[in-house]
Amino acid sequence: MNDQIPSEGSGEAHDHGALGDAEYAEFMELAAEEGFDLEDVEGAIEAAGHGPLPVLAVVGRPNVGKSTLVNRIIGRREAVVEDRPGVTRDRVTYEAEWSGRRFKVVDTGGWEQDVLGIDASVAAQAEYAIEAADAVVFVVDAKVGATDTDEAVVRLLRKAGKPVVLCANKVDGPSGEADAAYLWSLGLGEPHPVSALHGRGTGDMLDAVLEVLPDAPEQTFGTAIGGPRRIALIGRPNVGKSSLLNKVAGEERVVVNELAGTTRDPVDELVELGGVTWKFVDTAGIRKRVHLQQGADYYASLRTAAAVEKAEVAVVLIDASENISVQDQRIVTMAVEAGRALVLAYNKWDTLDEERRYYLEREIETELGQVSWAPRVNVSARTGRHMEKLVPAIETALAGWETRVPTGRLNAFLGELVAAHPHPIRGGKQPRILFGTQAGTKPPRFVLFASGFIEAGYRRFIERRLREEFGFEGTPIHISVRVREKRGRKK
Repeated sequence: MNDQIPSEGSGEAHDHGALGDAEYAEFMELAAEEGFDLEDVEGAIEAAGHGPLPVLAVVGRPNVGKSTLVNRIIGRREAVVEDRPGVTRDRVTYEAEWSGRRFKVVDTGGWEQDVLGIDASVAAQAEYAIEAADAVVFVVDAKVGATDTDEAVVRLLRKAGKPVVLCANKVDGPSGEADAAYLWSLGLGEPHPVSALHGRGTGDMLDAVLEVLPDAPEQTFGTAIGGPRRIALIGRPNVGKSSLLNKVAGEERVVVNELAGTTRDPVDELVELGGVTWKFVDTAGIRKRVHLQQGADYYASLRTAAAVEKAEVAVVLIDASENISVQDQRIVTMAVEAGRALVLAYNKWDTLDEERRYYLEREIETELGQVSWAPRVNVSARTGRHMEKLVPAIETALAGWETRVPTGRLNAFLGELVAAHPHPIRGGKQPRILFGTQAGTKPPRFVLFASGFIEAGYRRFIERRLREEFGFEGTPIHISVRVREKRGRKK
C-alpha cells in the first residue's frame, strides 16, 4: 500500500496532519536543511495526513456523459468514454482538485440490463454511490430532457438528503441553455448548463460543487466518545457470519440457514463482550464481481461494501474446511484498500483433521501472505470454540490501527535502517531515505523524503521493518515517498 508522490508545491496553507506545532516546526527545519522546498513538504504532509478526502459522486442514467464529465473534472482522460451506454461497469474513484481543494470523484457508469431491468440497475448503482458520497453531481442530458429514469434517481437523491448539484450536460452553445432551463422542473435547484466534451460551463459547476462539498467527509465511525466500535463481519456466502454473530451475542439475533445467501442487508447488532459494547454488522456474502451479479445479490454486494466503509474493523470469515479461494483474497483486499483494521477468522475449525490443517497452513502462507500482519483466530461458530479470542484480536487490530510513532523516534529508526541496509545502487546512483514522519492514523500513513526514486521492493522492506519495530499488528500501512528535486531547480 505505497505510492510515489511527484514533487509539486501547492502554495497554499496546509494542516499539520498528526504532527503537533512543535514537532511540525522541528520537522520543517530538518526539511530546509536537506534542501527541500518547504511548500512541497507542507503539501506532502497534508496529502499523507488528511485521512479520507470528501467524496463527490457523479450519477445519472447511461450515456448522459458522466465519464466525459469525470475526465473534465480530473483534467485527464482516464475514464473510458464511448458513444454508447454501458461502457463503465464498476464504480471507479479518481482524485481531483479545484481551486486548491482536493476531493475524490466517483464515476458510476453503464450498467448491464439484468433481470430487474435497466432502471433498477441504475437505481442500485446510484443508491450505493449516493450513500458513500458527501455530495452528488446529477448529470442529465439537456437535449433529451428529464426521463422517467431521471425522475427515479431524483427520488433517491431526495430520500438520501445529500447536497446535489444538477448538471445539464451537452449544452454546446447559448441555444442549448433553453433546454437546460427546462430541468428546473426536477426540483433540484438551478441546472448548470455544461458541455463536458468541450469544457463549457464546467468551472461554474465546480464552483457550485465546492460550496456544498465539506472540507472533510463525515466520520461514520467513532462519532460519540465512548460509543461502540463498529465491526463488520464479511466473507463469502455460507462461511458462518450470521452463526458467528449469534454465538457472540449469546442468542439468536439473526436468521441462520444452510442455504447460502440468507442475509441480504447488513444487520447492526449491539453486543456486550468483556464489559464493552460493540456494534457488529452482519453482512451479505460477497459472491463475485459486482457488475456480473443480478437481482438481490447485486444490491447485497453494494450494501456490504458500504458497511465496510462505515466500520473500523473488518473481521473476514474464511471457511477453513475449504480451499482459500480467489474470492476470499478479493474480500481481504477490499478491507485493506478501505483502510480498515483487519482480523482473519478461520471458521469451522472443529471439522478439520490433521491433514487438512497441514495443507491449510501452507495455503495461508501462499495465498494470504500479504496480510500476515493480521491477527488470526481459529473458531467454530457452531460450537463456540475459541470465541473468547475474537475480542482480544479485534482490540489488537484497533490498537495497531490507531498507533502513531513520534517523528524523532521514527527518524532515529530510519537512520539506523538506511545505514545497515542501504538502497541498491541503480544507474550509478544510490538513493537514500533522508527523513520522514507519520502524518496520520486510522490507518497509519507515513511520508518519507528521499534523495532519489525508491524502488517498490525497498519500500516493502521499510514497511516490514516498521512492523517489526513498532508493531502495527492488524492494520494496513500507507507509505508515500517524496523525492527531492535537484538543488537550484525550481518549477
